[in-house]
Amino acid sequence: MSISFYEASVMNYLQTIGGARTFLDKGLAYCKEMEASADEIVEKRVAADMLPFRFQIHAIVHHSLGAIEGMKAGVFRPPGERPKHTYAELQTLLAETEATLQKLPRAEIDALEDKDLTFEIRDRKMNFTNKGFLFSFSLPNFYFHATTAYDILRERGVPLGKRDFMGALRLKE
Repeated sequence: MSISFYEASVMNYLQTIGGARTFLDKGLAYCKEMEASADEIVEKRVAADMLPFRFQIHAIVHHSLGAIEGMKAGVFRPPGERPKHTYAELQTLLAETEATLQKLPRAEIDALEDKDLTFEIRDRKMNFTNKGFLFSFSLPNFYFHATTAYDILRERGVPLGKRDFMGALRLKE
């Protein structure tokens, strides 16, 4: 079986971002039904020592589109301080990320597979190939933060199921 770098990266990002957009939409609908503010969710956490919902959404973006940008540039860094987006702004951020990822040319992404990337965090540098970075760092972080965002909504009572997380399946045509 052969899988392209585009399929391993962009297609996986798009599927899960689609799921995240769905569960954020359901979260907003639930808040309206309960006559609660969706913006209250933005600062909620799974545990006191974890970062809030808004960070989880920013991390989905950073470990997908940001990872692709890092692979192109040959360097990936933590994103730094992010704006304190509202719930609606987080939804827009995911939609914009999805739209940008959808426009990426397959051949351009496939050509990134064996290029080198340095992950820089503070004074530490870790050297990867883009393939090693994708499979051992980017995708695990991407899924962790998407799952954590989902869990925060579930914990708040939003009626979500696994299908809401999964996004659109890539069925045989």
